[in-house]
Amino acid sequence: MVRPLPNLVAARAFETFARMGSVRAAADDLAISHTVVSRHIQNLEYAIGKKLVRKSGRGLLLTPEGQRFSIQLRRAFEIISKATAEIARENNGPLHVCCMAGFASRCLLTRLPELEAELGGRNVILEPTTRASEFQSGEIDADIFYLDNPSLPVELCCEVISRPRILALASPTFKGRYPRVKAAADLLSLPLIHERSTHQWEEWFERAGVSESLKLSGPRLWHAHLTIEAVKLSQGVALVSELLVQKELATGDLVEMVEVDVRLGAYYFIAPLVRWNDPSIACLRKWLIRHFTNQGS
Repeated sequence: MVRPLPNLVAARAFETFARMGSVRAAADDLAISHTVVSRHIQNLEYAIGKKLVRKSGRGLLLTPEGQRFSIQLRRAFEIISKATAEIARENNGPLHVCCMAGFASRCLLTRLPELEAELGGRNVILEPTTRASEFQSGEIDADIFYLDNPSLPVELCCEVISRPRILALASPTFKGRYPRVKAAADLLSLPLIHERSTHQWEEWFERAGVSESLKLSGPRLWHAHLTIEAVKLSQGVALVSELLVQKELATGDLVEMVEVDVRLGAYYFIAPLVRWNDPSIACLRKWLIRHFTNQGS
């Protein structure tokens, strides 16, 4: 059964008034006269049979019914706006992809022309981030994020791109200073470089079989590409995804202090479930898996 809708122009005028707080502000926002806004509100009240506003001095205030109705209208218009933006972007607009900063700069940046060609010439907005994206606004199409045990809302879907080794890296010069370092436990006496906290090193030592009590210290640099640069400057040992440093490992610019097979998580491709099989989303997902699933594994 299709329920009757109020006049949407009038509903939009009322929602704008409720959001902006005055008839004149709503009129300016909608580029119409304030008398037209007032008439729309009156017509809407007549159509639904409820008082939505009341006089207060020279202005208007929302009634309790008007307050409830305006909240629901705002949600409805946000849904319409989001749906419109998604449809408009499907074929013409850029594909907005959020991504871990290290993966963005070291894995995707040099391949962007290839990726855009794969997408039929569609441009990509590549937004580096340090936290999982929020898709509610409808502005973000996909996310590439490093997670251990993903726990996502039911409206999101994910797939593993790569589960690389996490390497304890140093410069050749730094490693040359410590020839007696042979096992993971030996790293405890060395300067350690961290990202956001000491948690990654703590977990790495645990999975490497180090059972000693840990009291870790050292600089915290937040981003993988900064820890890599600090390692190149021989400032200490950092944990880095093998996926991000294949070039440096091949040239010998970076080396493992100890060779341990530790994997703490994986890079996941994340997108809304309702858009999982959209042509551009599916194309991006398959391209990422094709290029990175067997790297660093």
